[in-house]
Amino acid sequence: MNNLDFTPDEIPSEIQKYDSEIKQLEVGKSGKVGILEIELKQGKDKTSITKQFSQVPLQIQRAVYLEESLPEMAYVYIISPSGGILQGDRYKIDITLKNNAISHITTQGATRIYSMNSNFASQITNITVDDNCYLEYIPDQIIPYQNSRYYQKVNLNVHDNATVVYSEILTPGRMAMNELFDYEICYLRMICKNQENKFRCLENMKIEPKNQNLKVNGIFGKYSIVGTVYVLTKKEYVTELENIINIDLEELDDISIGTSVLPNDSGIIVKILGRNTEKVIEIIYKILKITRKKILGAEFSKIRKN
Repeated sequence: MNNLDFTPDEIPSEIQKYDSEIKQLEVGKSGKVGILEIELKQGKDKTSITKQFSQVPLQIQRAVYLEESLPEMAYVYIISPSGGILQGDRYKIDITLKNNAISHITTQGATRIYSMNSNFASQITNITVDDNCYLEYIPDQIIPYQNSRYYQKVNLNVHDNATVVYSEILTPGRMAMNELFDYEICYLRMICKNQENKFRCLENMKIEPKNQNLKVNGIFGKYSIVGTVYVLTKKEYVTELENIINIDLEELDDISIGTSVLPNDSGIIVKILGRNTEKVIEIIYKILKITRKKILGAEFSKIRKN
């Protein structure tokens, strides 16, 4: 197995400096590489998983159908029996939607990035959503433990006539243990292109708590949790969706929200700053509810987790 197949290309220099030999199970060996490949298609009466491959520590449960107002929508849960991401781990997730598929994909729990004394961990996520498909990709929060180093690259390939709601939540660490901003680096990169490989949007978020003053305005200020939601959809929906989101999302004392239209009216980005993970998740669910109602004319019930 070639480790190069599972380590993201164009690794930022801030991450490369940790790419040292580790005194444990080698990077790229079985148990250090998690692979998940899923293809979903719409059949006669529902969206089904038509192809799948997984290698521990990444797995999926069978698709379930939870929505009365949208019985054809496949809910898919990504699980990891390892409980978290370790130093030297390389994860790769490929998700493809075809033939008018509609799906909601989430994780069974938070992504925990364990403490590291050498190397780094990375995850590549490739999501391809074809013409007239609809995907909600709403993973739970990222929790970087003390001294962890994590690089995540998300490649979204979204057809101009499709819709994707994609979210990320980055917490400061294990808040219950008063372990706040003790990690080395968390670097999140997202690139979106359309079916013709034309650029739609790009975002890099690099947090190095030990080298940055995160409490200044323009970074975290008085907050500690950042949530991001991308709504990539047809141009004709963008202006109305942003207006509805701005009207319906009232800012609370411990939540700050900002929206912006992406280049070429290709979608909307929503930034959420907060101090409570559950409240940030609630805002993401509200955005999801608004988008699903507009695009699919269906209701959204809160995600069920075991």
